[in-house]
Amino acid sequence: MELFDKIQECVQYIQSKTKVNPKIGIILGSGLSNLTKEINIIDTIPYNDLPHFAQSTVKGHGGSLVFGTLEGKEVVCMSGRFHYYEGHSIEAVTFPVRVMKYLGVTHLLVSNASGGMKAGMEVGDLMIITDHINLQPEHPLRGKNDERLGPRFPGMLDTYDKEMIATGLQIAKSINARCHTGVYVGVQGPTFETPSEYQYFARIGGDAVGMSTVPEVIVARHGGMKVFAISVVSDIGYPFDAMDEKISHDIVLAKASAAEPVMTAIIKGLIQTHNF
Repeated sequence: MELFDKIQECVQYIQSKTKVNPKIGIILGSGLSNLTKEINIIDTIPYNDLPHFAQSTVKGHGGSLVFGTLEGKEVVCMSGRFHYYEGHSIEAVTFPVRVMKYLGVTHLLVSNASGGMKAGMEVGDLMIITDHINLQPEHPLRGKNDERLGPRFPGMLDTYDKEMIATGLQIAKSINARCHTGVYVGVQGPTFETPSEYQYFARIGGDAVGMSTVPEVIVARHGGMKVFAISVVSDIGYPFDAMDEKISHDIVLAKASAAEPVMTAIIKGLIQTHNF
């Protein structure tokens, strides 16, 4: 079955289960699932009920599509995402974004946890992503292009929406949040980075590094969506004098969870004030 047909089958199933017509899609990263508590939930569909959906296997990630309203606007939220390092194909990782497009989503809001590499960053800070460097081992648009999904060679100069970035920064300032802007380096994982890798990523222009986000964002832009992405700095890997001595997935979850209320406030404020 072609990818387009898989998407349509999944979309038809979803539309048989909910009347929500979301314009806003949300992807929640490690330790950031509590945003769903802010949603006025109308319908929840487990991933294992959805045709052609993968299953999340990572601690700290949920496993359902949540439909409802947030700040009075209809949304669909991925409570838990898929990662390439879990063994999923890159098509499976990005399939939910394809489905969102055909559900009518025009704006994608993405969150993640990352390792910081920018001078002045502290654990628990936020970083609004202004650009990315793709070091994932497989590109999500590799292969024959289906023009129904997007153009063969999509431009990436305006990947992250400047208007939403400006709004997000204004909201962060208004609540006195420690919020940076910067470049996100997307890698495969699942190992955390070595000191030399952190240094390398910083030297090529990265400000934070993580194991997600980039494939979904590429596919969103391929489909014509506007994108806003925000990262919780869960550890510091560079400069070396600021490096955390220990890092583990449990620590990442704890640090992301602690910063979640601030990130939630920014996303809620963005949805409330932006013209979607």
